[in-house]
Amino acid sequence: MKLKDIQQQFHLELDDIYGKEEVDSFFFLLIESFYNLTRIKLAMDPETLVNDSSKLKEALELLKEEQPIQYILGETEFYGLPFKVNPYTLIPRPETEELVEWIIKHQPKLNHETLNILDIGTGSGCIAISLAKNIPNAKVYALDVSPEALKMARQNAELNNVSIEFIEANILNPDTWSDAFKSMSFSVIVSNPPYVREQEKQLMKPNVLNNEPHLALFVKDENPLLFYKAIAQYASSNLEKQGALFFEINEFLGREMIHLLTSNHFVNIQLKQDIFKKDRMIKGEKN
Repeated sequence: MKLKDIQQQFHLELDDIYGKEEVDSFFFLLIESFYNLTRIKLAMDPETLVNDSSKLKEALELLKEEQPIQYILGETEFYGLPFKVNPYTLIPRPETEELVEWIIKHQPKLNHETLNILDIGTGSGCIAISLAKNIPNAKVYALDVSPEALKMARQNAELNNVSIEFIEANILNPDTWSDAFKSMSFSVIVSNPPYVREQEKQLMKPNVLNNEPHLALFVKDENPLLFYKAIAQYASSNLEKQGALFFEINEFLGREMIHLLTSNHFVNIQLKQDIFKKDRMIKGEKN
């Protein structure tokens, strides 16, 4: 079957859902993954045939159900690195790349021979692995409550050839802190915890709402800073002096996050916007 005919079928069935440009993007990602064919190769030989189009047809059906392309492919890219993903892990996003970039730029300020870094709620491992890859003197620890997510994170660490200590623990259970880390101190603690309030579900796209793990996304409306409070409390005791706490945050709760860090005695607090001009990251330092 000719690929250009299958591409036309993709547009016929998907354009109303995603738009023409995004459907083209999906199609080219799929043919590169399934057949090792690039967009340029197809443009040079528009009559290209494939003997088995079953994978493309299956992907088309999944896209019609608004399943994320990253889950269909089983992989994505984050901070220039390859990552495997599945429905137990959030799909890494560009805003989180900005958080990683901020930490890397902050690192020379710490000026340590070895940096102990802790990533809380690691998911696919994208933050921890990117930091380990780009900060040579970092010893990185990564924690998650989900054994399925940790299994994927370990695969991603191996895929990217970095050494990370993974820990299964519940950040909301204070007893697990002492069990997991004993009396360790950290130069950097970072977290992208669940922060979407139940009331904000209607603002989310169906492909996210219906597919990505709710455990990693949502918090109750009445206590939206639940995870941030627990992590800030831990960080206030277990960051070394002048160590830094970094969070990705809910864009609507920047003022509340400043108050939270202030009340936990952090200094040099900085609220930072992402590329979409939304309050998305915050940093505080231990006095």
